[in-house]
Order: sequence, then structure tokens, then C-alpha cells
Amino acid sequence: MAHGSNAPVIIKRKKVIAGGGHHGGAWKVAYADFVTAMMAFFLLMWLLNATTEQQRKGLADYFSPTIPVVRISGGGDGMFGGSSMMAEDAMIEDGSGAADSVPLDGGLSGGEAAAAEVAALQDIEARLLGIGGESLVQQEALRHVVTRLTDEGLIIEVFAREGAPLFDSETADPAPVLVQLSAMFARVFSIVTNPVAIEGHTRSVPLVVADREVWEISTGRAEVVRLLLEAGNLDSARIARITGNADRDLAHEDSLSVRNDRIEITLLRVEN
Repeated sequence: MAHGSNAPVIIKRKKVIAGGGHHGGAWKVAYADFVTAMMAFFLLMWLLNATTEQQRKGLADYFSPTIPVVRISGGGDGMFGGSSMMAEDAMIEDGSGAADSVPLDGGLSGGEAAAAEVAALQDIEARLLGIGGESLVQQEALRHVVTRLTDEGLIIEVFAREGAPLFDSETADPAPVLVQLSAMFARVFSIVTNPVAIEGHTRSVPLVVADREVWEISTGRAEVVRLLLEAGNLDSARIARITGNADRDLAHEDSLSVRNDRIEITLLRVEN
């Protein structure tokens, strides 16, 4: 037997891969996610440009519901109706006192009547939001409008935009867009009977023209809106008040901003 015959035999095999091999597909997934995100981004940009401020507010409210105006202490219509199982009193505290348990004219309690009124105002707000889909002209006009529901009622704010004023410069002569909007408001307001309040606001002016008659202008503009609403068949008896605020209540921190030239029309809530 030859010396070293018991040594292990080592065989080396060399694996040859043609074509460079497979480098994985993780980059394809990342690229697909990037393309999807970019498509969503450009779609969002298009929607922001194609919708009015009022419509964007409606979309935002849909995804971020706000607290309802109805004064209740807790949520839920289940077993406890919003009250805690540890409550000592079986009655839910809804902030409106005993009037909620006393039926009013028409068979509705105070709480039910308040909820019905809020629902009616929300319906008005939704109708105003949907008007923009009727025509491109109306959609462009509604870019001047935002709404908000408060304890006082439904506030409809009509504001001037750069290059698109509501009134002729320094006067109370209405621009065509305000005439159109007033007619639309009068038509929608006919659905309810709530009183209407109108407030005129103006922006500030440089000191060199400090003698500008801002009080007269803001009051005159509110009066013009009243006439436009009545021309649209709004009952004059529903006008509760007309107020000129001059430049004392600004909507934009820059007192000279055109955004401060605005009219606020409020469908007032009826006290029960």
C-alpha cells in the first residue's frame, strides 16, 4: 500500500452561470410604489385646481368630521345613548335644560327641533356645495364662497379674490359675480324660513387715503346685497339686520389683503 493512500480526496467544482445571473426584483416594487405615489400626487393637484374652496371644504369635512352643533354631552345612540353606565341620573345632560322634554308646537321637543333645524341648515350648505356642478360659470362663482355652521346659524361668506372683486373699486356697485351668487342664494334660501343677517366688510387702506369712507362703503354693500336677495324673491320680512363692519373685523391678517373685502350672509338659527 502506497504511503498516504488514506488521505481524503478533494474535488473542486466550478459553477459557471451564463448571462450574469438574477439580481432580484426589489427595485421594481419600489419603482412601482414611486410611480403610484406620483400619479396620486398629480391627481390631487388636478383636483385642487378643478374644485372650489367650498367643495374642498366639503371633502375635508367628509374625511375629518367636525363636532356637530347640536349640544349633546356624549356620542352614540346605543344602549346608554351617550351617558355613562356609572351616571347617577338617568337623564342625559344635553345643555338645553328641561325644555328638551317638553313638546313644542308641532309635537317636537326642544332638542328634536334644534336637531331638525341644524339638519335643515346642513341641507342648505350641501345644496350650495353641489350647485357648482351645474355649470362652469357657477363653479367659478362659488370659488368666492365658503360656509361654516356655528351656534348662531349657517354663515355664508362671499369674498373678493385677486383680479375678481365683488364690487367696483371703492363703491357699492356689485360685480356680475355677486349678482349671480345672490340670485343663487335667494333660490336656495327659499327652502327654509330662517331669518337672514347681512354684514359688509372692507379691507384697510394705506394711510395716504385714510379718509376713505369705509363705514359707509361696508354698510352700502350690505344694503346692496339685501336688495339683490329680495330681487331673487327672498321675503323682505326675513331680513333681521344689516351691519357695516368697515375694516374692524378682518378675515386675513394682512389688513390690506383683498380677502378682507367680503360679505357675510347668515341664516340665523331660531331660538326655541
